[in-house]
Amino acid sequence: MTGLKLDNHPCFNKKNASCSGRIHLPVAPKCNIQCKYCNRKFDCANETRPGVTSRILAPLQALEYLKHVVGRNPAISVVGIAGPGDPMANPEETLETLRLVRQTYPDMLLCLSTNGLNLADYVDDLAALKVTHVTVTRNTTRAETAARIYSWMRVGRRLRNPREGAPILLERQLEAMKLVKAKGMLLKVNSILLPGVNEADIVEVAREAGEIGADLFNVLPYYQTAGCAFSHLHEPDKAMLAGIQQEAGAYLPQMTHCARCRADAVGLLGRDQSKEFQAKLEECANMSVLPPITEPIPADRPYVAAASREGMLVNQHLGEALELSIYRFDGSTIKLVDRRRTPEPGTGNRRWLQLSQLLHDCRAVVSSGLGDTPKRILSASGVNIVTAEGLLDDVVTRIFTNQPLNHLVPRHAGCSGCGGPGTGCGA
Repeated sequence: MTGLKLDNHPCFNKKNASCSGRIHLPVAPKCNIQCKYCNRKFDCANETRPGVTSRILAPLQALEYLKHVVGRNPAISVVGIAGPGDPMANPEETLETLRLVRQTYPDMLLCLSTNGLNLADYVDDLAALKVTHVTVTRNTTRAETAARIYSWMRVGRRLRNPREGAPILLERQLEAMKLVKAKGMLLKVNSILLPGVNEADIVEVAREAGEIGADLFNVLPYYQTAGCAFSHLHEPDKAMLAGIQQEAGAYLPQMTHCARCRADAVGLLGRDQSKEFQAKLEECANMSVLPPITEPIPADRPYVAAASREGMLVNQHLGEALELSIYRFDGSTIKLVDRRRTPEPGTGNRRWLQLSQLLHDCRAVVSSGLGDTPKRILSASGVNIVTAEGLLDDVVTRIFTNQPLNHLVPRHAGCSGCGGPGTGCGA
């Protein structure tokens, strides 16, 4: 870490929070766990909380966006990746982005925030890129509590229910935290304070983290979020938060200035500039990042488009998809090559005619359902319509390799699954 000014991280050093800025690059849409306190689907420009971003960037797009921001705000000293999913559920995008940033800005501090499930597999890569700061969110040390907090975990290619997955998650978090410290990186441990769920566990998280050499502990009060499984929980009062911080402070220094940053946060803590750079974020997200294809193309439509809420499952109705992920097949695995913003809703048939043009190089589009109008228009333009639900990797691979999808067809694939205003896809 020679030459890097580690104290310039505003989250780890409160004294520098008013003069050192950070930028979060939203390049990691997929998540490998579903937290019951999280809803990444909803995005309000006025809302500040983890998991929220206005757009997703590919690595090269992220670099262009970073150059623009740094050129206008020289106080930026930290580049972080904090979602909107989990960085290590998107390892290719995360590591490539960090590589590009380190190559372009050798003195920039690099950090990431993760749930820790996949972190141990990539600690060596992060160390090689001179990542300086890592945050792991660990909400409990007890499997029975973790099983209440999470709906599912993806371990490898397998989805596990919370009872099966909770012990694995806790074990992997602890392993990863030890590896991070062994590599000399600064470690912050976050715990989300969920009243009635884990308030009795958080001090033990701090004690355990202190034993392995963590540098900072951050108790984040639950932020009441519409559309999540814990939306009925109330935010903890100041007395509960202060009491837990005081007890946890016996084991680790406490972060008391957390701004609960968005996944596309920019600027100083408490003085976010996300709105100011919104137009540039949109512009960079619309840049073409398709890599040159050197292998023979089997047809003039080498790609498949997929609609997904979190980038892991095919589980989104085409009518509600604001963005489609574009994949190609290299003979053994699928590769994400682009993300394309869908046309704005509310324009009737024109929306689907515009989408058919957007998907001119895609042989198929897969979603959990769509109406008759988009089906008719897209089919007429040469795009095959696939309706399925399941693991995105599995579904898209089956499309490329012409394997049957009968067992993945949802029971209700029409407009009833959209969750929209009920006026149909052409509205």
